[in-house]
Amino acid sequence: MPTLLLNKPFRVLSQFTDPDGRATLADWIDVPGVYAAGRLDFDSEGLLVLTSDGRLKARLAQADSATPKTYLAQVEGLPDVRALDRLEHGIRLKDGPTRPAQVQLLPRAPGWLWRRDPPVAPRAGKRTSWLEITLTEGRNRQVRRMTAAVGLPTLRLVRTRVGPYALGTLQPGESTIVDQ
Repeated sequence: MPTLLLNKPFRVLSQFTDPDGRATLADWIDVPGVYAAGRLDFDSEGLLVLTSDGRLKARLAQADSATPKTYLAQVEGLPDVRALDRLEHGIRLKDGPTRPAQVQLLPRAPGWLWRRDPPVAPRAGKRTSWLEITLTEGRNRQVRRMTAAVGLPTLRLVRTRVGPYALGTLQPGESTIVDQ
């Protein structure tokens, strides 16, 4: 049962077909029988695990599985202590409170991070910051909704880890098969 790690590029759907003709996983993956274990939004980038193992897929993708997922989020604004504390202790969203998260303010974008095409264009006069956020649930657009709730809209989102799987040195569009 193959398991692949893909660095999903920006503006690629986390599925193999799209009736609207947008880029999909089929443009990057040519391995039959694998499916995404979870999703990344069209506008998000980074690690996507694809597998033919139904149990692994469920363990990684189900919102209540508590599998840690780590993201780099470029946000508009500079987080203060209160915003970071709220993110760490959980935010009340429309669909209920989030679990506590691990949050770290980074001094800058990591040196290994690739340039996005097109690049992020912050609003004139607005500073951006980078956060590393680890969640143990996976609700729809959760990181984006959490950062927005504390006044820090997410401009760029890159997933770097899902459970035991890490993005490593994969560049956008690259994939690798891993042992289970």
